[in-house]
Amino acid sequence: MDTEAVRALFDRQMRRQAPADGPGAVVERVGAVVRQTATGSGGGPGAASDGGWNGVLWSDLDEDSADAAISKQIRHFTSLGLEFEWKVYSHDTPHDLPRRLAAAGFAPEPPETLMVAEAAALPREVALPEGVRLVAVTDAAGVELMAEVHEQAFGTDRGHTRERLLAQLAAAPGSVAAGVAMAGDVPVSAARMELPAGTEFAGLWGGGTVPAWRGRGLYRALVAFRTRLAAERGYRYMQVDASSLSRPILRRLGFEELSTTTPYVHTPPAPSP
Repeated sequence: MDTEAVRALFDRQMRRQAPADGPGAVVERVGAVVRQTATGSGGGPGAASDGGWNGVLWSDLDEDSADAAISKQIRHFTSLGLEFEWKVYSHDTPHDLPRRLAAAGFAPEPPETLMVAEAAALPREVALPEGVRLVAVTDAAGVELMAEVHEQAFGTDRGHTRERLLAQLAAAPGSVAAGVAMAGDVPVSAARMELPAGTEFAGLWGGGTVPAWRGRGLYRALVAFRTRLAAERGYRYMQVDASSLSRPILRRLGFEELSTTTPYVHTPPAPSP
């Protein structure tokens, strides 16, 4: 895989020309910045009340234009009472963009690695441990099973993910796919996939396994499950923002590192009493 060419394609399709990622969201280009604004407020970093994401997807800035562009985005989202995320990639310019965001009041979250693989090169056989079955998530009951897994796997409330997935399944079921691994009646692993229209990239998100079931191949099985679905729908590439835990597994499966990405989160001041 030509990593530089694929990174350029990713920047064009998934950042500069990104489609809105859910109902109620609007993507617009303002000068040298592409941003998404979703409806509502609250629900975690960058999330609206329905789980929609608010933030900057892409920018083409230099040392002379960066500070003014940052201030403009702060004014836009603050006027709506929204927390938002500026998603910075390590190849973005200017190279001191992270420093400028921090100086403007943004707080960095843990960095992740942008990894991509060609779907045709990835395994698609879903190999599960004995006694475990994979269930497709298509309704509210399945979403609740996913939420149960995520709270155990990540140790945090994933309420905004629950609301977002419910909204997608209701308004645009073809834009998302998800699965839960069940050991009997107990959910033990779960993951979802975003299928943005008009792009060649299917995004892998939210893969997590409860602690007692880690190391048994469930993460790999869910990657294979989603890869098979993406290939059937014509997506060429699988993309993931990988944590330090998932990065070694993905590398062994054939994913390559294209960049690193760090979310910088801006929280609006509390309203005056």
